[in-house]
Amino acid sequence: MSTPAASVEASAVLAGRVVLVTGAHGGLGAASAQACARAGATVVLLGRRVPKLNRVYDAIARDPAGLPEPVNYPFDLAGADYGDHAELAARIGAQLGRLDGILHCAADFPGLTPLEHTDPGDFARVLHVDLTARWWLTHACLPLLRQAPDAAVVFVLDDEVPAAYRGAYGIAQRGQRALLDTLHAEHGRGPVRFHGLHPGPMRTPLRARSHVADEDRRARDPDAAATAAVILLSSDGAQFRGQAWAPPA
Repeated sequence: MSTPAASVEASAVLAGRVVLVTGAHGGLGAASAQACARAGATVVLLGRRVPKLNRVYDAIARDPAGLPEPVNYPFDLAGADYGDHAELAARIGAQLGRLDGILHCAADFPGLTPLEHTDPGDFARVLHVDLTARWWLTHACLPLLRQAPDAAVVFVLDDEVPAAYRGAYGIAQRGQRALLDTLHAEHGRGPVRFHGLHPGPMRTPLRARSHVADEDRRARDPDAAATAAVILLSSDGAQFRGQAWAPPA
């Protein structure tokens, strides 16, 4: 599918929906949060860096198009326990009355390091943020998502990265694909759709930890991937149910 960003947003394909975006102040997270808002969604902005989260909030709230007001939710995935995730889901339900989608953009990648030289604590933290926390949040929100007429959970995947030197980040990416396959197999044609999104190489701070910007000719701005995220979160995404979709360049 090659729907341009402008037409996706102009059609308000997410009008009336509530979408939770994790890592909302990151490269893809910020672009996707703004794209979802332009497509009509009320966006819950989740992230641990409050000043950066506020900048994304302001970009949406001050948009001259008069977009739905977003909601900031400062949240540290590395330190939160499952009860914190359950409280987040309960607060969304109480404040907004619904949840129609989750876009998992948050990721932790410290940089290129041989696995045997990785600090054990760092390994556990990255594996938790990049895999376990994604499932905890999805699990906590499932009851609320099931109440929506058309709900979607989108995992941003990077499981085509080289295996060497990516440590827990690379391992978690492959684990997410297994998580996606498991959820799709168990939920089938149920009320909640599960998707993977392969955004391709993007010009983001995360990618800069493994690539020299001036030499990274393949990387693109995250806007195209943000448009693909909107498609998957909308009813148009039903055709990609259970798939790890790589939108055309």
